[in-house]
Parts: sequence; structure tokens; C-alpha cells
Amino acid sequence: MPSRALTILVIDENRIRASIIEAGLRDAGHDKVTVVHDVAGIAKRVSDIQPDVIVIDLENPNRDMLENMFQLSRVVRRPIAMFVDRSDSASIEAAVDAGVSAYVIDGLRKERVKPILDMAISRFNAFSRMERELEEARSELAGRKLVERAKGILMKSRGLSEDEAYALLRKTAMNQNRKIGDIAQSLVMAAGLLEPGEDS
Repeated sequence: MPSRALTILVIDENRIRASIIEAGLRDAGHDKVTVVHDVAGIAKRVSDIQPDVIVIDLENPNRDMLENMFQLSRVVRRPIAMFVDRSDSASIEAAVDAGVSAYVIDGLRKERVKPILDMAISRFNAFSRMERELEEARSELAGRKLVERAKGILMKSRGLSEDEAYALLRKTAMNQNRKIGDIAQSLVMAAGLLEPGEDS
């Protein structure tokens, strides 16, 4: 039984197949399951329900139906497990690009629903963590570049060594109770305003 009750949305136009998924989820201890059979207006339904996880079953998906579900996946930012009866390499690639956490071909059986759902959640969480770490690394790199530019400005304008320029940035940040990156950004912006340029 999960430590926190998950709200799960099942999207399936086929009522028999939807009942297989729902039974698998309920057998696994998930009681907050909503089944939607009509995909028209599904984005609003997702917004209204606010599920933690989405399970999509497409018995015989055509290209348009797959693309609509992939669009949904890009927007909702939640773990999505998708069951399809048939697929091709382009659809698999599109599913991965859209952020579908588990794309299962010809594997809809009640006993497989829970492990696939668990895997989709784990994969989504791992991918989200990697995205956060990548964004933090990019931000840190941008901050370092800004500090380097600010040091360069101080070295040029005040005739300081690199160590002295950094020490001045650090001291200013401490005195103003701000991050060194914020001080560097302010300095770079101010220097940009003071540089002679062409008036537009």
C-alpha cells in the first residue's frame, strides 16, 4: 500500500480495457482512481481532477490520437504510463520526447499494472531530478561567468589583481548581505550602462 494515496486518472475509450487497468490499480491498493472514457476535452478534465499519475490506454492508436496524448504529456508534467497494442519506432521516440514515463506495447494485463505504474513514477521522479540538477548546473555556470566578467571590470577600472577583484566582490556581498552573484550582476549591468554606445 502506498504511503500516500495517489490520485490516478485512467484515460481509456474502451470500457473493458479500462476495467482491467482499474482492477489492477485497486488490487494494488489504489482507491482514488478516476476513469475517463471520452478523450474530448481531456486537458480540462486533467486540470479539474489534478491526478498524481495518468494511465493512458490506446487500444488501436492512430497517429493523431497518439499526438494528442503526447501533447497532453508535455503539458501536464506528471508521471504517465501509456499502454498501446501496436507501435513503431517513430511513436516510441515521440513518446520518449513527450515525457511519457512508461510506454508499454501489447502488455495490458491486470497483474502488470502496478509494477508499470511504480516504474513510471520512479522514472518520472528520476527525470525530474535530472532536469532540476541540470538547471542548477546551468545557473551556477552562468553565475560563475558573471563573477568572472565582474572581476574583469574591477581589474580594468581599478587596476586590481584577480584575487583583489574577487575579494572586493566578496566583501561587498558580505557587507550588503547579498550573494556574490547578485553583486556581480549589478556591477556588470552598471558597467553596461556606463559604456559609451550608440543611441538608438
